[in-house]
Amino acid sequence: MSPTQLRRPRRVAVLSVHTSPLEQPGTGDAGGMNVYITETSTRMAQRGIAVEVFTRATASDLPPVAELAPGVLVRHVSAGPFEGLQRAELPDQLCSFTAGVLRAEARHEPGHYDLVHSHYWLSGQVGWLARMRWGVPLVHTAHTLAKVKNAALAEGDAPEPLARVLGEQQVVDEADQLIANTDVEAAQLIDLYDAPPEKVRAIAPGVDLDRFRPGDRAAARAELRLPQDALVVAFVGRIQPLKAPDVLLRAAAEMVDRGVVAREKLVVLVAGGPSGSGLDQPAALQDLAVALGITDVVRFLPPQAGDALATVYRAADVVAVPSHNESFGLVALEAQACGTPVVAAAVGGLPVAVADGVSGLLVNGHATVDWANALGHLMTAPRLRAELGEGAHRHARAFSWDRTTDALIAAYGEADHMLRYWLRRAEVAV
Repeated sequence: MSPTQLRRPRRVAVLSVHTSPLEQPGTGDAGGMNVYITETSTRMAQRGIAVEVFTRATASDLPPVAELAPGVLVRHVSAGPFEGLQRAELPDQLCSFTAGVLRAEARHEPGHYDLVHSHYWLSGQVGWLARMRWGVPLVHTAHTLAKVKNAALAEGDAPEPLARVLGEQQVVDEADQLIANTDVEAAQLIDLYDAPPEKVRAIAPGVDLDRFRPGDRAAARAELRLPQDALVVAFVGRIQPLKAPDVLLRAAAEMVDRGVVAREKLVVLVAGGPSGSGLDQPAALQDLAVALGITDVVRFLPPQAGDALATVYRAADVVAVPSHNESFGLVALEAQACGTPVVAAAVGGLPVAVADGVSGLLVNGHATVDWANALGHLMTAPRLRAELGEGAHRHARAFSWDRTTDALIAAYGEADHMLRYWLRRAEVAV
């Protein structure tokens, strides 16, 4: 069936149990998934598709319904205590959350939602029950996979529990369409979770090309009170072992010790807040800076939003993304859209987000010496930085949230077609 014959949904129920698109990315459980949901939901609404995002209420004073953007509502579902609940405790609240979602739908005429799109495995558990109750397609985006994370654990990180592995498998089995961020993730769904290839589709996330674009580096540094002649390497994201900001700090100390970059010239800019297992030791990165003797080099910023985040990218000579695992790597894409080259770990979707030797450099592994060499090579080569910066901007322009959204809408049509096909087959069998 051609894309023009596929049925577009009128209203989509988006499920995001553990984090709300209204939360600030970069701390707690808020990150790239929040950006993904916000950007795609907003653009779907602009295309005439109403979106309602269901998320768990985390404060008693949150309104039952809030408007994220015209045509996009966020529904806060009461499920468990408002505060102090860790992600590992959320599976116990899925029945309560599911009941809240089903009650919201029951207030409307049958057929209110045409499709369910769940994000992360917890939401997928709710999604496949809603799918059966409402008789609509389920589209699922995993964002991260337990089996992949467990194969590349950072030091100090606990493995994902068996309950998550089993829960992910259930969602894979029940979903009508599985959205992967890259071909690599699509292959992982097929190889590790036995997903039927015909229901796996790779759709790359995008970047807001209006907000993230090259700008005045001198003005950005002045705004952040950074020396104009400094060599600045930035880290943006949640501070937790998975994101590996410690790799950057150790590499910075190595560069200083070896005299690759003069101490008085180097600035390591860290923008983000503790998250995940990093909450157990919220000051661990500051303590590491002390232990490495580079407290004069490292500057910490709280999570940055919107234009302030673009300012951080523009102020940096290089952005480092040393994660142990990334399903894609929105930070890398945002930085490149601002014309800033990226040094990233060659894991997950980062080899797609970063074009090695064109828009930045990829590093195999997380050894301090390898990261110090890669960063030092780029930090001390202004002509190479300029070339990669131009390549970074060109590379990022191939990605946009409009492109992502259009591909998702096509996937929704395919999921609807697939579900109707199997329903017809079932009727014939009866």
